[in-house]
Amino acid sequence: MQKLQTVNADTLLYEPLEKPSFVVDGLIPTGLTLFCGSQKIGKSWLMLKLCLCVSQGIPLWDMPTQEGDVLYLCLEDTFCRIQDRLFRLTDEASGRLHFAVASDKLSDGLIVQLEDYLKEYPDSRLIVIDTLQKVRTASKDNAYASDYGDISLIKDFADRHSLAVIVVHHIRKQNDSDVFNKVSGTTGLTGSADATFVLQQESRASNAAKLYVTGRDTPYQEFTLRFRDCSWELVERKEQEQLAKEAIPDVLFRLVDFMQGREEWTGTATELLAAMGETETVPTVITKWLNEYRTTFLSENCIGYQYSRKKDGRQIALARQASDSGDSDDSSIGIPPVTVIDT
Repeated sequence: MQKLQTVNADTLLYEPLEKPSFVVDGLIPTGLTLFCGSQKIGKSWLMLKLCLCVSQGIPLWDMPTQEGDVLYLCLEDTFCRIQDRLFRLTDEASGRLHFAVASDKLSDGLIVQLEDYLKEYPDSRLIVIDTLQKVRTASKDNAYASDYGDISLIKDFADRHSLAVIVVHHIRKQNDSDVFNKVSGTTGLTGSADATFVLQQESRASNAAKLYVTGRDTPYQEFTLRFRDCSWELVERKEQEQLAKEAIPDVLFRLVDFMQGREEWTGTATELLAAMGETETVPTVITKWLNEYRTTFLSENCIGYQYSRKKDGRQIALARQASDSGDSDDSSIGIPPVTVIDT
């Protein structure tokens, strides 16, 4: 039995370790990425564009790439179809981009084939497997275990060689408020992947789509893309911080304006909305939002918030907070401690 390899906390705290590298800066890390979308949405066009960029060391949209050899397993295509796509995407391609239209399955030797490929092209940076279903063998075993096992084989290969492997997969048609829950299969797939991308069209007739990105080393991002002249073009990129700011209710921005020039304000939620001239927000909702954003948005804008329930009603207390204190403790903002009196 192999001895368990451990690292102590002192070593992790002080010893410099290599951070995960990115094949596409801030987007595609080394390791395993699951790239999902509905059928015929244009996943292969985007994968080919990505492969061309990495093999030539040119940016994907506005993001730098790490140049190297690239292998694209186009397992649902023919060389003739790939050639037609290249005609439409580029006038010049690199000899560092390699294609295959057939491979063994994971259970029959795919990893060995990939190992042999790396011996011939040791400077490889990216491998794309299009699609996952083409390299799997139907299994009657536990679905979660099967999904996790298949993806883990590919992830282990990617990690051992410090390269990026993207596996193209499909999504289900069912609606879900979380796009990542639409990934076909069990959570064994997304659970073992380092990053998951979901490409979702606004409608079948539309040439616009959203690319949703999440991962262990990749911050949550949303890309608005447009498909034009057989290529996905970037319209807009929003990162986690910007998306979080956009989620803040507009009424809270108006509350910040309301508190300009005021040291404090006390009253009920109904009275606060009336003082602000707000007619579209419900008192219970503004109270919820004030509590939800009190340690983030309100604190960042130097506004302290407290709520108390008394016999004569529920009171809101707002006060200006010193901008240089860096402390959101209630004692530093001139508001007495919260007192809750059950009625």
